[in-house]
Amino acid sequence: MDTFTRFPDILYEDDSLIALHKPAGLLVHPSWISPASTPNLISLLKQQFPGDTFHTIHRLDRGTSGVILFVRNDKEAAKVMHQQFLDRQVSKTYLCVVRGWTEVEGTIDYALRYEKDRYSEPFANEDKAPREAVTHYRTLAQVELPIAVGRYPVARYSLLEVKPETGRKHQIRRHMKHIMHPLVGDTNHGEGRHNRLFRDHFSIHRLLLMATELTVVHPKALRKVHISAPLDEEVLSLFEKLGWGRLSELAENPQLLY
Repeated sequence: MDTFTRFPDILYEDDSLIALHKPAGLLVHPSWISPASTPNLISLLKQQFPGDTFHTIHRLDRGTSGVILFVRNDKEAAKVMHQQFLDRQVSKTYLCVVRGWTEVEGTIDYALRYEKDRYSEPFANEDKAPREAVTHYRTLAQVELPIAVGRYPVARYSLLEVKPETGRKHQIRRHMKHIMHPLVGDTNHGEGRHNRLFRDHFSIHRLLLMATELTVVHPKALRKVHISAPLDEEVLSLFEKLGWGRLSELAENPQLLY
């Protein structure tokens, strides 16, 4: 069972906004398919700041770690921030590890159909038209491991910087699967043999998708707010093992990659 013994690190805080460093495996909201006692960010925020109200303006999957932003106490500010996401005025950056060697850079422009959650949305209409979805990526590092997978004698992986232009459900995971480079650790859209390789050889039991940067316009001050999250020790240790040790500098300054 997942345990989260301390409150997540606060990356940014003022009277209107609070950004947390969400660990992989922690829910943002209570889930229909998890026990009521399962830890989630909203409950932790309410415990940490009793009397405050927190508004969700975007989401991270349970398996994704990194920057997540909430509006506190101000319904009008929440509407403003929500509209920023809808109008694509928010800049989001992720790092992810994918199967195979990707192109140096690319743009995935592939509309995505509505993805129904049969537990939380049992009566939702699945016949919605596909919606525009655009993801930009850049390859930062690659590795070839002398480990056989299926009929291949070696296993290849790439580290990507990803910037989604739109915000569809599971967009990065589904887009990378679409170009045949699924995310490592993705049990829904990935490939089991590669997920097992990382579990067996590196003790990695998580989705390798990390939200590293978020830039928004402050709803009150009307200035840009840039928030970044360092990589956690588990990911930094993995990068060392993969020969991507130079990326450990991200622990102090994520901007060094970019």
